[in-house]
Amino acid sequence: MKRRVVLAAAAASAVAAPAWAQAPAWPTRGPIKLVAQFPPGGLVDTVSRLLAPHLAQALGQSVIVENRAGAGGLVGTDWVSKQPADGYTLLVSHASVHVYATATRKVMPFDAINDFVHMGMLVEAPMTLLVRAASPYQTLEQYVTAAKTKPVRYGTSGIGSANHLFGELLKIEGKAPQHDHIPYQGSAPAMQDLLGGQIDGVFDPVTTNVAQLKAGSLRALAVSTPARLPALPNIPTFAELGYPKLTGSQWLGLSAPKGLPAPIAQRLTALIPEILAKPDVMAALDDRQTLPRKTPVLGAEFVKVIQSQVDTWRAVAQLAKVEVIT
Repeated sequence: MKRRVVLAAAAASAVAAPAWAQAPAWPTRGPIKLVAQFPPGGLVDTVSRLLAPHLAQALGQSVIVENRAGAGGLVGTDWVSKQPADGYTLLVSHASVHVYATATRKVMPFDAINDFVHMGMLVEAPMTLLVRAASPYQTLEQYVTAAKTKPVRYGTSGIGSANHLFGELLKIEGKAPQHDHIPYQGSAPAMQDLLGGQIDGVFDPVTTNVAQLKAGSLRALAVSTPARLPALPNIPTFAELGYPKLTGSQWLGLSAPKGLPAPIAQRLTALIPEILAKPDVMAALDDRQTLPRKTPVLGAEFVKVIQSQVDTWRAVAQLAKVEVIT
């Protein structure tokens, strides 16, 4: 895997190098701000702090992580969209904003595609359906069958979130009309109620629940990866259980305000596969059960992925009548 990543980096560098030589010098000063639009301690913050020192070393300037949390990532993302496009403000972008919020919100403060330069995907965080260890539902089939005839309550981090749309898609695909959504202000209170027996399930990324899954306090009925996770091989995929549409993830990427000069974008794009191949980065991401791609999705291909996902989940949101007004 590492050889393929390094070869991809070399190819990107070979294309971009002539443009760098002709461009004005950058960066000539520091610090470069790397904005994490969620609070410290979560996956976005972790990935940002993994990325920052490697960017600093490669660019020869200090890179600081700045947390600008609020409104499910909208506050920090909106702030970045309005900064000068000079290469000194970057964003660890998130699918929760660029895909799921865009698919469900009536009004967005920015255009998720056109107000940014999207340089590449960093990692993917697969979704899981979790139940407590004492749950009567041992399998996804039992869970969905129950929701056909009686209320089965699932918690998420909020209306219009990726977690919510996955739950509604399972309701549609499983023909389970009583799969009832219970929104929370974040995943933590939903998990508290799950463990306390107030709700039956929680949709949440596997990255934040690895320890509890391994300890046995939670059980995952299915995971949204195309194939089973090597570190958690007992968790079946939604696809193998008959729900191929529930395949996907929440990704993190590297983005910047629109208008970023092409040579800067090319240089940063070329650095993505190089940094993802670093042993300390690979080890940290493996511990979190994120999925760095063997060949990272970069540049125009990354933009195509974002647009495709927006279209897919907007159709799900319309079918499920999910719309966020405010």
